[in-house]
Amino acid sequence: MADHARIHSVNIGTARPTEHSAPGLTGIDKRPVGGPVRVGAPERGSGVAGDAICDLRHHGGPDQAVYAYESEELAAWAEELGRELHPGVFGENLTTAGLPVSTALIGERWRIGDGPLLEVSSPRIPCRTFQGWLGERGWVKRFTERALPGAYLRVLEPGEVAAGDRVSVVHRPAHGVDVATVFRAMTTEPALLPGLLEVAELPEPIRDRARRRAAGGADGD
Repeated sequence: MADHARIHSVNIGTARPTEHSAPGLTGIDKRPVGGPVRVGAPERGSGVAGDAICDLRHHGGPDQAVYAYESEELAAWAEELGRELHPGVFGENLTTAGLPVSTALIGERWRIGDGPLLEVSSPRIPCRTFQGWLGERGWVKRFTERALPGAYLRVLEPGEVAAGDRVSVVHRPAHGVDVATVFRAMTTEPALLPGLLEVAELPEPIRDRARRRAAGGADGD
């Protein structure tokens, strides 16, 4: 990782009505905020102070406390789609710069400035709320084919985060399994699932799916 890796922006969302989510509300439209923001480990919901998560069945909690996406990928999508994409538009809490988020290893640990210690836990899987919010036809398929989904993070040590904070990778596990590989295993390449069993840092639902595939299940579901 380059020495210039940093937080480009910290983004939070408020609950807004939507017809694309079962609860009828979504916090996916996240916007940059000024000043330090407290990040901690939630029991439910977001780990970022002031951030709304409405579909608690599928989002939030300790393994999905924070969502990070890289500004470079956001810029690439903006060019491809021919539209402006502001930081936070993909629902990410942390928009990074100079940090290869989707190729980070599961279990990789990041120290943000002098603040929190975060651990990469799993990829983001696109849903109909995401597609409905962006309003792009076939968006879930396009996002899936790119296989650069950004990463969910656990909060191991709480603290404050602000735009411009340096990101230091302080631990990289030996297994070599990155976020993009897990994403492909869960979407387009289920044959990869058994290989995830060696990754102790994955959330238990993903490891359970890998066990079912290894035991002879058709696709791990």
